[in-house]
Amino acid sequence: MTEHTQAQAHAHGGHPTAGVYVAVAAVLTVLTVTEVGVFYIPAFHPILAPALILLSASKFALVVLFYMHLKMDNRLFSALFSLPLLIAFSVLVALMFLFGVFTL
Repeated sequence: MTEHTQAQAHAHGGHPTAGVYVAVAAVLTVLTVTEVGVFYIPAFHPILAPALILLSASKFALVVLFYMHLKMDNRLFSALFSLPLLIAFSVLVALMFLFGVFTL
């Protein structure tokens, strides 16, 4: 990266390089393959819902942080995006307990 390009990246909030995006894409691919594996391996069926929720939440966080540039934006935007997501996740977990997916 040239000195001028580095200065531009720093002036625009220090966005990640192409290598970071490729690494994130590789991690997303591994998480997707893991999701498919968890679904098709019978030993994981007792914990299928929690495992898939955890894996998909991880993928969601990576996409939002890097590809939607939320990691480099103002914290207010992160809060405006995260709080409704937290409420939705709480409702999802409550419904899963209500309908017997999770048991105590």
